[in-house]
Amino acid sequence: MGGVVKGYCGGMLAAGLIGMLFFLEGCTSVLRHPPVAARTDSAEKIPPKPRPSGPGMRPYQINGQWYYPLATSEGYRRQGIASWYGLAFHGRPTACGERYDMNAISAAHKTLPLGTWVQVKNLENGRNLDLRINDRGPFIPGRIIDLSLEAARKLGVAEPGTARVEVVALAAPPPGAAAVRTRSPRLVDVGRGHFSVQVGAFGERENAERLARRLEQVHRNPQIKPTRSHHQDRILYRVLVGKWATLAAAEKKVALLKSYGFRDAFTIAEQ
Repeated sequence: MGGVVKGYCGGMLAAGLIGMLFFLEGCTSVLRHPPVAARTDSAEKIPPKPRPSGPGMRPYQINGQWYYPLATSEGYRRQGIASWYGLAFHGRPTACGERYDMNAISAAHKTLPLGTWVQVKNLENGRNLDLRINDRGPFIPGRIIDLSLEAARKLGVAEPGTARVEVVALAAPPPGAAAVRTRSPRLVDVGRGHFSVQVGAFGERENAERLARRLEQVHRNPQIKPTRSHHQDRILYRVLVGKWATLAAAEKKVALLKSYGFRDAFTIAEQ
């Protein structure tokens, strides 16, 4: 972060979790989302040799794990889980130094060169969108890209919180893409903030109440938070538990809830 930014700046530019995040909601979502299978992209974990040493290309460490920026985006194509990040990171500096605008279209990625243009396709509804990587994240296992809130809306990811997507690096910016000037890089700690765990989201309140009653057996005082859908003009009832100051603590709760059978639990970052 959804959510969860996040990292080091470089060349041209490009989740800001929390995606971490209204829902890391992402580099938030940093808010963020449904069952996420923990996967490891080996291509992102093995640094190419020799390593470039310019700004934004150096390996960096988040929550005890090292990430190795790729020397080039050429040929990059991956499928995985996208999340998004919003209000908790709005206005904060991204890895490229520009201010994160959750109402603009951008995204965070752990290892693609900053400034890379990619096409993101939502494999669940067929929508696609070209956008620029300008931040680092998401730093939650199983997620490959953290969308800005506006990008998540256009791709249909904002409401469910996550979706399976394909990310393809573009050889050049799309026609009409505006040039963006970078600022000095700044490291932002995405491991600290305001985190909760979303266990489910429903169009009918009675379904949310049913889940909340089940949750009371393992967690006191689960909350039902109505959220207006931006695409279908309806209310979505989100079932949330807890509030933690660190991403690590929230992720521990997610693991515990999944062990109890609540497999849709995921971390979100909120204001």
